[in-house]
Amino acid sequence: MVDAANLRRTKVMVIDDSNTIRRSAEIFLVQAGCQVVLAEDGFDALAKIADHQPDVIFCDIMMPRLDGYQTCALIKKNQRFRATPVIMLSSKDGLFDRARGRMVGSDQYLTKPFSKDSLLQTVAAFAPQAA
Repeated sequence: MVDAANLRRTKVMVIDDSNTIRRSAEIFLVQAGCQVVLAEDGFDALAKIADHQPDVIFCDIMMPRLDGYQTCALIKKNQRFRATPVIMLSSKDGLFDRARGRMVGSDQYLTKPFSKDSLLQTVAAFAPQAA
């Protein structure tokens, strides 16, 4: 079980074109005390990232216009956000998908549908530690 006190005030961005995935992630994260920023695709996320400066980013792979690999690569190329953890979200669990995610700089891979525990454990692994 994840200690929710460590997640308080952690700012998490969830980028996914599925309203269901965004909403379920938001519910789990808000219950744990996280601040949540939602984006429905890569362009939406890139427009919001500078304003919100998330601590952790979850990024779906299969999205229209700008897919998750392209979005992750753009985030990691930006000097200001290079160190921000990006966790790829996908219903695919293949070795190729994981390898491609690593090639564009993702820090971890979470398979959908995710459980509340797996989502919160992933956030806890990357959240800045409270002083």
